[in-house]
Amino acid sequence: MSDTGGVREVKSAARTVELLELLAARGDRPARLRELADQLGVPRSSMYALLQTLIDRGWVRTDATGSLYGIGIRALLAGTNYLDSDPRVRTARPYLDEASDALGETIHFARLDGGDVVYLATRESHEYLRPFSRVGRRLPAYAGALGKALLAERDEARLPLPDGPWERLTPNTHADRASLAADLARVRERGYAIDREEGVAGIAGFGFALRYDSPAVDAISCSVPTARLTEEHERRIVTVMREIRGRIEAATPGAAASAPQWR
Repeated sequence: MSDTGGVREVKSAARTVELLELLAARGDRPARLRELADQLGVPRSSMYALLQTLIDRGWVRTDATGSLYGIGIRALLAGTNYLDSDPRVRTARPYLDEASDALGETIHFARLDGGDVVYLATRESHEYLRPFSRVGRRLPAYAGALGKALLAERDEARLPLPDGPWERLTPNTHADRASLAADLARVRERGYAIDREEGVAGIAGFGFALRYDSPAVDAISCSVPTARLTEEHERRIVTVMREIRGRIEAATPGAAASAPQWR
């Protein structure tokens, strides 16, 4: 049993969270009892009892045969409440709208969570739709403009990066620390991150860390299809996004002054 912050971990609670995270990570691929029990190292009888408890409470759903399991609607409600109660997301939303209107491109707001970035708000371009840019999407921080903008705010020796071989989402994704470190140096020099088809083929991104925290945990970005990214449009994107970053940073302290300082 692990010890966290001087408090002993509650094994049943940890197992419940691990199960929900596993189901959520599978997306539209439901799981069978045996798969879940094997992956979490839990006896099938215990896993079945846990699943039934969570089904009764809406956190897990099952099919008509009772043999397939997926994440339930209560997870959506909890996630929606997280977004609605977060003062920084609320503060950023109108500025994301302004950036989207000014540029005609997709704008994101994301937060660093361990070694990943999680999308908390998105304004889609009217020119093209990206079903993979949904709120709640998680990407490795090394694989895109949002993550690189946030990693560049941190000490090189303490970056939250995987130990083993890195997953390459496209042929342009960084595959090792040396390649990423050279890129992060350029990010610090110019003040924002550029992603040229590193996270998604055919898409370029421009990421800007929001420095109301030190180091920054939130960032915004603009994504655009490479097929219509000209030098002039790129300069326009950088100019607008720098302005939007400044306005969000200026507005956030007042908006969050009376809010809890979550950790």
